[in-house]
Amino acid sequence: MSHPALSRVAHRPWPIPRTPWSLRMRWQDLLFLHWSVDPEVLRPHLPDDLELETYDGKAYLGVVPFVMAATRFRWLPPVPTASYFPECNLRTYVRHKNTSKHGGRPGVWFFSLDASSRLAVGGARLGFGLPYYHADMSCSRVGEETHFESVRRDRRGPGATFSASWRATGDASVAENGSLDQFLTERYCLYAEHLGRLVCGEITHPPWQLAPVDLDLRVNDMSQLVGFDLEGPPVSALAAQAIEVVCWMPGRA
Repeated sequence: MSHPALSRVAHRPWPIPRTPWSLRMRWQDLLFLHWSVDPEVLRPHLPDDLELETYDGKAYLGVVPFVMAATRFRWLPPVPTASYFPECNLRTYVRHKNTSKHGGRPGVWFFSLDASSRLAVGGARLGFGLPYYHADMSCSRVGEETHFESVRRDRRGPGATFSASWRATGDASVAENGSLDQFLTERYCLYAEHLGRLVCGEITHPPWQLAPVDLDLRVNDMSQLVGFDLEGPPVSALAAQAIEVVCWMPGRA
């Protein structure tokens, strides 16, 4: 079963898995926001088998709002309440300490993922071990501007609110090799703790097409889970063009 996400894989730092992919989706209306953070703030929140990745000695916290669209499992029809919904995640960047396990591959560590679909929240927690939370969310576009609102309603985590609008102010392009933009965005696996063990989930998609933005960030307290306030404007703010994605079920890391 072919998929557009599999048509461009030469840019990946390692080959795609040989096993069949499990889940397909489209990420759209996506914004990458990043703040530089003292590495010592984040290290205590990571599993022992992962090391924090830094760029020029700095760690980064990312807040990424977007819309999950056309989401469904392989060979199955889309589920009405879990195929299209807004999401907003809080993340940082890691790699496995043991290079014999997944080759020490760089990946994403999610501190939280808020979503408006209760079914998606429950399924991701059960099947992937990801820290999803239910939130009241909306995403809309007026002309070239995207408006995003999120208020967490899930009692399993502290309150969290995100409110922002943005529009791209330049042409979209692929991040330069070795750049901070590439470090923050081109990631092809995630790590999570599931049923008491560390797991790794693979994803693939074409290279991101990124553009600078005019940003109106009204409220952002997504980082309470790590006891850190994201003050001031982000050091990096990039709008991404819609992208087709496939992922594989996580395996032991």
